[in-house]
Amino acid sequence: MDISPSTTAPPPPPQDLKASSPVSHKAASRGATRPGDRIFLGLSRGSGILLLLIMAAIAAFLTYRASIVLSENEGNFLTTFEWDANSIPPVFGIAVLAFGTVISSIIAMLIAVPIAVGIALFITHYAPRKLSGPIAYVIDLLAAVPSIVYGLWGALFLVPHLTGFYSWLNDYFGWTGILEWQGGAPRSLLTVGILLAIMILPIITNVSREVFKQAPQMHQEAALALGATRWEVIRMSVLPFGRSGIISASMLGLGRALGETMAVATVLSPSFLINTSILDPGGGTFAQNIASKFSEATVQGRDALIASGLVLFVITLVVNGAARAIIARRKEYSGANA
Repeated sequence: MDISPSTTAPPPPPQDLKASSPVSHKAASRGATRPGDRIFLGLSRGSGILLLLIMAAIAAFLTYRASIVLSENEGNFLTTFEWDANSIPPVFGIAVLAFGTVISSIIAMLIAVPIAVGIALFITHYAPRKLSGPIAYVIDLLAAVPSIVYGLWGALFLVPHLTGFYSWLNDYFGWTGILEWQGGAPRSLLTVGILLAIMILPIITNVSREVFKQAPQMHQEAALALGATRWEVIRMSVLPFGRSGIISASMLGLGRALGETMAVATVLSPSFLINTSILDPGGGTFAQNIASKFSEATVQGRDALIASGLVLFVITLVVNGAARAIIARRKEYSGANA
């Protein structure tokens, strides 16, 4: 038989299976109109709308109640160093509360974030499997400890054992003014920041650990094949991939630090003064002030506390919005785009 190229029939041109398959079109159209899909779509959309309505209702309630007492306030709400909301007329301001909330949260983040990221990297890339499992389990347990337990531990154990550390800071860094200590019980914003750091450490660690586990294995193996050390693999492949996850974990921890109540109220010695040194007793936070004054507040005083809660609500929204903006600018490092 003659099978020369001149007599061989050319192969048929490739066909687009998606375009030529009527079954796929029917399946797609049927999937778009299934009752289950419509129900799921409605529930998902309704859940999102319900969440927005709840947030709007909270904001409207806080704004309404705050506007009533702010119109009667004889002090400057943003700059007054006093809280006498039960008097007639009321005099109160949030300067001390805002300062204490921000400073204690910054201290907590500066301590907790580097340690949490280090622990997460150790669990995922350095510790043997027999050791990483128990460590991760213990960290999960720490995340479930109630805040009042942390507060009692801080008041009965942490505060008495910080005296030596405060003396050391005063001896070597007291000249800065920020770390000058006049003596007394170490119930200051620094103590609050240390306690908050311990409380948010499990949250940041757990989220960062799960993000690092999702780092592409092929990228890490390629870096090792090129002669990179383990730290270079982490620096070039793991940390860039998990950067947005670290930011998200940090924001979760910051949210708890901003709103923590009982632990702060148990440890801090509050006063409406802003001290130059973070080692001196005094100061306060929004959540601590609301918890300590709500039971003895009149209707007018409660409205003033609600007004301070509105400020904390706005701060939380601003922090979360800033975190979302940072993550959006670094989409190339997100797990979805890796």
